[in-house]
Amino acid sequence: MRRSPLLDRAGAVPNAVGDPDELVPAHYGDPLREQRLLESAAAVTVLARDVVAVTGADRLSWLTTLSSQVLTDLTPGDGGVETLVLDAKGRIVHALAALDDAETLWLVTEAGRGPALVEFLERMRFMLRVEVGVRDDVAVVAALGEGLERLETAISAVAGDADDAEDSEGSASSASPAVCLGVWRDPWPGVVEGGTSYDVGLTRPHPGSTYRAGFVLVPVEAVGAVVDAFLTAAPGRGPVGSLAWEALRIEAGRPRWARDVDERAIPHELDWLRTAVHLTKGCYPGQETVARTLNLGRPPRRLTILQLDGLAGRLPAPGAVVRLGERAVGTVTSVTRHHDYGPMALALLRRGVPADAALTADITDAVGIADAAEGSESSDAAEDPEGPAGDDAWSRRGAAAIARVDAVQEPLVSPEGKAQASPAQRPGAGLRRSLLH
Repeated sequence: MRRSPLLDRAGAVPNAVGDPDELVPAHYGDPLREQRLLESAAAVTVLARDVVAVTGADRLSWLTTLSSQVLTDLTPGDGGVETLVLDAKGRIVHALAALDDAETLWLVTEAGRGPALVEFLERMRFMLRVEVGVRDDVAVVAALGEGLERLETAISAVAGDADDAEDSEGSASSASPAVCLGVWRDPWPGVVEGGTSYDVGLTRPHPGSTYRAGFVLVPVEAVGAVVDAFLTAAPGRGPVGSLAWEALRIEAGRPRWARDVDERAIPHELDWLRTAVHLTKGCYPGQETVARTLNLGRPPRRLTILQLDGLAGRLPAPGAVVRLGERAVGTVTSVTRHHDYGPMALALLRRGVPADAALTADITDAVGIADAAEGSESSDAAEDPEGPAGDDAWSRRGAAAIARVDAVQEPLVSPEGKAQASPAQRPGAGLRRSLLH
C-alpha cells in the first residue's frame, strides 16, 4: 500500500511509526466525534490495506484449494467473501477479503502483507493459468451502514464527471468500472453458508448485530476526488481516521489479523468459523486441525470484549497481560476509547475463564502482539494450553507492568467451547443475504 493521500489534508494526524495503520490518518482532530459520524453513515475513511490481483482462468478454483472458503461461486456485484490462509496446524497466516469482477480476483489483506501473500501464492502456482501481483495503485475506501451506498453514489458522480470531461456523450454507468474496481460487503457477524459459530448470540444479541461495514476498491489517483464527492454531497459529513474505524470494529467484536491474531491463533478462537471458513468444502491446508478442534476438541482460547475502568486514566497496550487475581489468563489485542462506552478492548482469554469473572489488565509500556507472544510455547492448536508452562509464559510478558485496570467481560465466544450447530442446521445463505442488502 502507498501512503494515503489523505495524510496531506488539513487536520490529518498520523498514526505512530510502526503501527499497522501507519500509512493512513489516525484522526482529524476529534476521534470521538468521528466515531459518531461513521456510525451515522456520514463519514468515509481509507483503510491501511494491501491489494493483490489474481488473474487467469484458474484463479477461483485455485484459491478455493488454498484457503478456507469457497471462491468458485464469486460473481461480480455479489459482495465477495472472507477467507483465511492457514498453515498445516490450522494457525492463521493470512486473512483476506475477496471479490471477483469476472476478470480479476481481488484479495485485500493488511498493509505490508501483500508481498508475503504474493510470495506464498507464487510458490503454489505450479502449472496453473494464474498471474499474481501486488497493486499499489489501488486503495481501499470504507464506510459503515448506508454510508457504503452513499460512497458508491459518490464514485458514480466522479466517474460521470471524468467521462463528461473526455466525451460529452459518456455516462456514469459506462465509466464506473474505471473508478470502482469492486465493492466488498463485510459478512460479520452473520453465519455464512457452510459456517458455524461459537458465539452466545442465540440467547442475547451479538455485540455486532448492528455492524454493517464494507469498502470500495478505487484507483489511488481517484481517492481525493471520491472523498470530496462524498463529503460535499450533503452537509454534516466528514472524513475519519483509523481510530474511529477501530473503535466501532472493537465494539462489534470483529477480529482483525493485524491486531487480534498472534502466532498460534486458530479460527475457532476468534469465532471466525462464522464468516471465513466453509466446513464442508474440499481439502485445504489446516483443514484437519479445523475439523478436529470443531468435532473433538475445544478452542484453547476465546476472544472477548473487555469493558475497562475509565477512571484509571491510562489504558493497557496491545500485548498487555489480562489477570484473574494474580494469575495470567490472557492477552489484550485491541484497545480503544469508545464515544459511548468509554475504554474498551478485545482480548484472547483462556477458554476456561468464567464469563462473569472480574479481571484486571496490566498497564505496561507499549508492546506489540508479536512481542507479547515471544517466548510462548508452541503446541497443536487443538490442545488446551493450561498448566504451569503457559502460566509462566504469560507472566513473563507482564514483567513491565506498572499498574492494573479493572475489566469486565462481554463474551463473544462461548466459554463452553462448543459450536452452536452444524453447518446443515444453520440458515447461512439467508443470513448472508440479509447482511448484503
